[in-house]
Amino acid sequence: MAGKSDPTRILIIGGGYVGMYTALKLQSKLGRREASVTVVDPQPHMTYQPFLPEAAAGNVEPRHVVAPLRRVLKRCHVLTARVTEINHADQAVTVADSEGVTDTLEYDELVVALGSVSRLLPIPGLAEQGIGLKTVGEAIYLRNHVLAKMDAASTTFDPRLRDRLLNFTFVGGGYAGIEALAELEDMARYATRYYDNIDPEDMKFTLIEAAGRIMPEVSEKMGVYTVKALEERGISVYLNTFLKSVEGGHAVLSDGTEFDTDTLVWNAGVKANPVLKNSDLPLDERGRVKATSHLQVDGLPNVWASGDCSAVPDLSKAEENPEATCAPSAQHAVRQAEQLAKNMIAHLRGKKTGEYHHAYAGSVAGLGLYKGVADVYGFKAKGIIAWFMHRTYHVSKMPTFNRKARIVIDWTLAFLFRREVVSMGQIQDPKAAFERAASSD
Repeated sequence: MAGKSDPTRILIIGGGYVGMYTALKLQSKLGRREASVTVVDPQPHMTYQPFLPEAAAGNVEPRHVVAPLRRVLKRCHVLTARVTEINHADQAVTVADSEGVTDTLEYDELVVALGSVSRLLPIPGLAEQGIGLKTVGEAIYLRNHVLAKMDAASTTFDPRLRDRLLNFTFVGGGYAGIEALAELEDMARYATRYYDNIDPEDMKFTLIEAAGRIMPEVSEKMGVYTVKALEERGISVYLNTFLKSVEGGHAVLSDGTEFDTDTLVWNAGVKANPVLKNSDLPLDERGRVKATSHLQVDGLPNVWASGDCSAVPDLSKAEENPEATCAPSAQHAVRQAEQLAKNMIAHLRGKKTGEYHHAYAGSVAGLGLYKGVADVYGFKAKGIIAWFMHRTYHVSKMPTFNRKARIVIDWTLAFLFRREVVSMGQIQDPKAAFERAASSD
């Protein structure tokens, strides 16, 4: 434990939006004698996930949707390592670096901001065939994958293989799934102008959603409009339908539909980081850290939790459902991070902390270039107005002026010049050429 005259040791595990933003506020508001801040994350950057669909579609440069932690958190100690165990009884966290070497970090105050991972289901073939969209690496891979399949389809003489290559399947009708589908379909449709033997009608984009509607965050009317807008673009939408298997690229749906596909993008929900199971922190039935409305972990005043990995009471729904917790969304993560930083500073200075209370303001979603839907404070918009609202909101929440400016420049250049739709196929297997050269000697 730190002595009374020593700075308080603050350990933040997770360098996503919550972790980075909390550290950013702490380093600007706390003096060096008050606290030392350490941030641990497997990646050396923060990824602003709402921009990943646009990065995958080539509307923004992938590097610009991430913020380098060491550059932003100049007064913090940043460790590029993976958390393997949390032992609050000893106030210590075990971490492992990229080489597997472990170390133990002690703390006085702990911030749990480990985020979430894709929630996979026991569907035959899913682990082998599925592609997620939660990291910038997956966004780059998916963009190159789609364009590579179009390249392959344009050169094959096998009609069945061609159909398979041009069949792009998306599972999950939440925000992430809809935006990924819409942005990539928009990109692929644009790319067909450079192929003399591929028309937009030759491609098949499919959305599979187990529920009876998509995007539950918006009104049902807006959800219906979005389905119609997608179908008008030739996208097949299956509601109340789930994927039964996808072994060998052969998809079988619960309604009996079958087809072959080389692309399966999985966005059917998230779950709290499984590392939390290897801790002595109180968890709920969904594996999330139990937190209070002040963003402190239940019964542990020196442990804080926020974001997708936490079960924070949703006070805006307390009257109708006292047990309601905040949904794992970017909107909550952004606002919880602000309150968490304020509460930690108040706590360290012996002042009162505040409750996290965020009344539902509405939602915005992009559906490709100049297309979108919005439902904000009862104001409903479609098309270019909603698209502009979507971009304005998210660029305002992107941390640091540097990243905001770079994204706006990307958008400006995309408006002035044609979209780049070339596949960087070598990125998928960067050692292939070297290995071929070595084998020929």
